[in-house]
Amino acid sequence: MRFHKKVAIVTGAGQGIGFEIARQLAVEGASVILNDLDEKLANTAASEISSKNGICQAMYGDASNTTFIKRMVDMAVKNYGSLDVVIANAGITLFGDFFTYTPEAFNRVMQVNLGGTFFLAQAAANQMKLQKNGGSILFTSSVTGHQAHKDLAAYGMSKAALEMLAKNLVIELSAHHITVNTIAPGATLTERTMDDPTYEKTWSELTPTGRPAYTSDIAQAALFLVSEQARHITGQSLIVDGGWTSISPSPF
Repeated sequence: MRFHKKVAIVTGAGQGIGFEIARQLAVEGASVILNDLDEKLANTAASEISSKNGICQAMYGDASNTTFIKRMVDMAVKNYGSLDVVIANAGITLFGDFFTYTPEAFNRVMQVNLGGTFFLAQAAANQMKLQKNGGSILFTSSVTGHQAHKDLAAYGMSKAALEMLAKNLVIELSAHHITVNTIAPGATLTERTMDDPTYEKTWSELTPTGRPAYTSDIAQAALFLVSEQARHITGQSLIVDGGWTSISPSPF
């Protein structure tokens, strides 16, 4: 029960990696605010966690909206008394050829992936400063922030920027005993990727360990980075990809 009496916010957690992180936090004792843009996904996910004796409340809304971000932080404190862990997992992927990529697609990727993460970290850190007990913040990056990937120039750029943000915030947050790190998943089996019938086979062949990640692989690494065991780790990015970035074969 590493997170007994801890309070956490996880964004983009209606399914996939975010859901598994929220589920594992609740299993280990945390009270969780579970966010997703989709109301049905958020409610279903929170209900599933609650049905297994976890403490989980759904909050659906746009995690890149600063007014909504403040509401999430306020709700965590109002309902559970504090805010100790924040996982900024919400993000979008908009594939597109560089030569024809639109300003609208670019701005939306940056708004969600960068703006949402930046301002959630800001709101959470301000709350943690008031509490004077420290806390842990984790950003979700990607292996595409480390290796070039076809049609993902904007997305990869946004994910690389998150890792620099984590490094920079070490200067701002360490004096308040707040750690800030980044996790960079590789190919992972989620509801979205499993819609592609070739995904698992393709990434099993490309990944040195012989399979893509399960959401539990990513969640276990994430929980370590926001736990007391990682209190001396900050400003770092942990790649969880079965070794793919070491050799980087392209699926295209």
